[in-house]
Amino acid sequence: MELGSLPAVIASAAVVFAAAWGISRLMKSAMDTIARQPETADKVRMTLIVAAALIEGVSLFAVAVCFMSL
Repeated sequence: MELGSLPAVIASAAVVFAAAWGISRLMKSAMDTIARQPETADKVRMTLIVAAALIEGVSLFAVAVCFMSL
């Protein structure tokens, strides 16, 4: 690996870290909501899956752009 590709690698790592952090915050909020109101578990779970998929999609796109810049 040459030194010129270091910014892309750092950007990829930052994107993956940010996505993991965002999904963990999302999970924490969903679990808190389900703990407070168990009857809303189905709606919250579906919203959680959609939001996590969107976060993953954006992060995968950002990583692909970072690797394309190599």
